[in-house]
Amino acid sequence: MVIEHVAMYVNDLEKTRDFFVDFLDGKSNDGYHNKKTGFRSYFVSFDGGSRIEVMNKPDMTDDNKGLNRTGYAHIAFSTGSKERVDELTERIRNAGYVVISDPRTTGDGYYESCIVAIEGNQIELTI
Repeated sequence: MVIEHVAMYVNDLEKTRDFFVDFLDGKSNDGYHNKKTGFRSYFVSFDGGSRIEVMNKPDMTDDNKGLNRTGYAHIAFSTGSKERVDELTERIRNAGYVVISDPRTTGDGYYESCIVAIEGNQIELTI
């Protein structure tokens, strides 16, 4: 089996879509809007066929999102090289996002960094 897409509800739909497009080379569709329910979404596609759906609807709750919570921990993006991890981490930091772990080789052998980017959610950059 293949994961078809991952979806997340967000408060700022366009800012989230733009993060994936501007920093992670995603390609967005034109979006969907159900005028009856107020539901809106974008699908952002990445090389290799993976996609993320970012969604918004009226009356969502926004519970506290501590970094050490249960559930999905982060979304990881393969950049292709250590240099790209380093460059992208700095570019995202300079755009005002919080880098919670600078680029490094982890104990299990990954070269990665981690950013708190989308409304308290983590993005991991790796090779």
